[in-house]
Amino acid sequence: MLVALAGCGQKSQQDVVDALDKKLNEMDSYKVNAKMTLETGEEPQRYDVEIWYQKPSYYRVELKNATKEQSQIILRNDEGVFVLTPALNKSFRFQSNWPENGSQAYLYNTLVSDILNDSSAGFEAKDNDYVFTTKTNYQNKNLSKQSIKLNKKDLAPEKVTIMNQDLKPLVNIEFSNMKFNASFDKGAFDMERNMTAAQLEVPVIAATNEPFEVVYPMYEPQGTGLTDEKEVATDKVILTFTGEKSFTLIEEKSKAALETSAPVSVGEGEPVDLGFTMGVMTESTVSWNHNGVDFFLASDDLSIDEMVSVARSVYGTTEIK
Repeated sequence: MLVALAGCGQKSQQDVVDALDKKLNEMDSYKVNAKMTLETGEEPQRYDVEIWYQKPSYYRVELKNATKEQSQIILRNDEGVFVLTPALNKSFRFQSNWPENGSQAYLYNTLVSDILNDSSAGFEAKDNDYVFTTKTNYQNKNLSKQSIKLNKKDLAPEKVTIMNQDLKPLVNIEFSNMKFNASFDKGAFDMERNMTAAQLEVPVIAATNEPFEVVYPMYEPQGTGLTDEKEVATDKVILTFTGEKSFTLIEEKSKAALETSAPVSVGEGEPVDLGFTMGVMTESTVSWNHNGVDFFLASDDLSIDEMVSVARSVYGTTEIK
């Protein structure tokens, strides 16, 4: 009787951690959907996210902002890591350890790894869920803690909340339709196939004569400010910020590629989550597209964290005269 009663008791934190470790090692693949809300800008940004994973290291993450009809796909396959922007018929390719090199709130693999790697993680067993509170490993150091809610039945993710040091929620992700050991068609992680399929849903944008707006960073490092604004073409402007930590921001109206071409290779780089879009980051640059504008931020003075902070803050606008 005592053995039977013990078997009916609550699992300890170590029991759940061991079960997660086993699941991570034995899992071959998964598919899951999520709704992500970002509270890091002027107003909440909401995305629908579809995530695919196949062992050992194939990933496909599609992010859609339904209100603005934006779509981006992050792929990892044997050829490298890609960031696809179907509406512009453009893609970037680079060699990277993504996503193993940091936390990724919508990837089950990295959520479990964050739990396994945090020896001081908080734990609470509820009626139907387990909730872990862990440290994070994001490029944006303001995202310092996360709450991870897992279903007791199969340890599937239910909700992730990422917080700053004051425990203020900045990102919320709610998961649905988790399917472990899912099957995929041949070519599911192929770059060209994904680009073509995405463009059937979001057609390549047509050129317009509408003026674009200059967008200014709301965050500038202390001792640095805008000193020059040069319009070098009808649809291109260069902003120069000088001071203790100088940087240059180039903005140009996006032009969709007329035909699919080879991905632009940027060598060593990383996909970077800017909140409102995915960008590509190297040691001294960040590039991204948003609302039909290409952005390129370059600096020899800013740290990686500072570059990401500046890029994330680019949303103040004034129309070009």
